[in-house]
Amino acid sequence: MNALTEPDLQARIDQLWIYPVKSCAGVRLEEALLTPTGLEWDRAWMVVDAQGEFVTQRELPRMALIQPSFKLDQLVLRAPGMLALHLSLDGVEFARRVRVWDDEVDAWDMGDLAAQWFSDFLGPDAPEDLKKLRLVRFDPEVRRLCSAKWTGGRESVTQFADGFGVLVASTASLDELNARLAAADEAPVDLRRFRPNIVLSGVEPHDEDRIGAWRVQTGAGLATLENVKPCARCPIPNIDPSTATSTPAVSDALQAYRQDPRLNGAITFGMNAIVLEGDGLVLKVGQPVGADWKFD
Repeated sequence: MNALTEPDLQARIDQLWIYPVKSCAGVRLEEALLTPTGLEWDRAWMVVDAQGEFVTQRELPRMALIQPSFKLDQLVLRAPGMLALHLSLDGVEFARRVRVWDDEVDAWDMGDLAAQWFSDFLGPDAPEDLKKLRLVRFDPEVRRLCSAKWTGGRESVTQFADGFGVLVASTASLDELNARLAAADEAPVDLRRFRPNIVLSGVEPHDEDRIGAWRVQTGAGLATLENVKPCARCPIPNIDPSTATSTPAVSDALQAYRQDPRLNGAITFGMNAIVLEGDGLVLKVGQPVGADWKFD
């Protein structure tokens, strides 16, 4: 029997995104390899300060203007006014310890050239303690665990993402937000502000909040993921990814209807998910998704 027969919710994958360097611009894909930590190459690199503390758009909004791409066996980074930085996908310089939120983990420093590139682009407008930056890569031998409180005690891993391997949103949720922005005479926004990995279509606004495990029928088998925690939102969605300028319109709109009791009233948009099965399968735009409602 087809595992997607008569689920409560039927959807499709509308968009796939990865963010190779944490907090820099995303790469939109037509297909992506599913791994235990999420989509391949997602948050595999991270910018840190001289002490190894992670740095994001919260501190340096201009990170939004750094655009990654892949060319053969290289990660290519471009930014306004800068020559492109080419990094080998297999290249690292030396080991070091870094911190991302409450986790201190082993990582690999990408060397002085990458450090200078990020410092030159981000440093001039940065606070004094963020003028000297380094780029690090996640050590694939490290197992950075997601919060067992939200995974139901199941072991799940991620790389440099905030807490979970996959972020799920829907086109309908964005449409709802944009309708509210329009009513307030504010300009519409796109999903880049919310940095999802998998965007679903064919659902109602915020249906992603109400499902548990969901299944994707790929050509080589069934992938199963589970939405486990609402994604609390910091000021990053207020940052225009095209200009790196910030206005409070998005947060103001969300404040009116997205205070989530599951997170003590925090503003949420999208759901954090973990990979249950499907390591090595390829997710593609257009694939069918089936899910059942989750009743707490």
